[in-house]
Amino acid sequence: MPPISVRTTLLASLVTLGAALPLMGQALAQTPPASAPATSPAAVPAVDPAKVVARVNGVEITEGDLAIAAEDPALQMPNVPDEQKREMLTGYLIDLKLGAKAAEAAKAGSSAEFARKLAYNRDKTLLDEYLDQTAKKAVTPEAARKLYDETIKSIPAEQEVRARHILVDGEEDAKKIAARVKGGEDFAKVAGEVSKDPGSKTDGGDLGFFTKDRMVEPFAEAAFKLEPGQISDPVKSQFGWHVIKVEEKRTKPAPSFEETKDQVEAYLGRKAQQDLIVSLRKDAKIEKLDDKGNLVEQKQP
Repeated sequence: MPPISVRTTLLASLVTLGAALPLMGQALAQTPPASAPATSPAAVPAVDPAKVVARVNGVEITEGDLAIAAEDPALQMPNVPDEQKREMLTGYLIDLKLGAKAAEAAKAGSSAEFARKLAYNRDKTLLDEYLDQTAKKAVTPEAARKLYDETIKSIPAEQEVRARHILVDGEEDAKKIAARVKGGEDFAKVAGEVSKDPGSKTDGGDLGFFTKDRMVEPFAEAAFKLEPGQISDPVKSQFGWHVIKVEEKRTKPAPSFEETKDQVEAYLGRKAQQDLIVSLRKDAKIEKLDDKGNLVEQKQP
């Protein structure tokens, strides 16, 4: 499910009924192809949440307690090894049990302020749990596949080219290089010898496939006007002078379902959570008061 930071942002947005979910079409269109198929992780043995891991004055601490503590944003330890993290969480829960018992004996929880905090945290935990359950119900294989199929249909076809280039500082040098490669010299070999672009010269100037918006305008305009096998005249950009050779043109392939599955499922979960909060507000009688206790006129959403 979405991390706490995502949920907090969602709830903050929903308070004003101004939350807007990201456009799935845009998200899918911008998803880069995966370099290799994802492999299935090894099966993790199920842990019994009732299994006791420690006792404090006879009070049990269980695997379930550890799991809840591990989800606490204040107890995140991303760079700590699992075994060490487990020890630290167990130690924290021991201190928590001892501290809570001592606080109870000292009647630290008898104030009205404590009661308000307790009520707030109960409401928040209840809502968090309800949002989690709502998202889990919404994220089904059928719903994810349906959203993916519908979104893929709406993504417009986008052209890509695969090009090589040779980058030099001056126009005269670029003209000489253009004459050489148009005269029959191997473009990749010349690029490796003279190009000033360290990122591509070792690959014979190969830039791979790119869409028009990925490159600076003068370069992109020239590259997309060329047909495969054609070489440009010198083109100036803020980086210098380019000689461009287009190797291939194609329609950009749509990302696969597996490549976008996490995005699709996250969208479905957030959308279900947003719809829930909006529906609760719609059916509620909400009254806001000013500092004098008078009703504030409510604007219609």
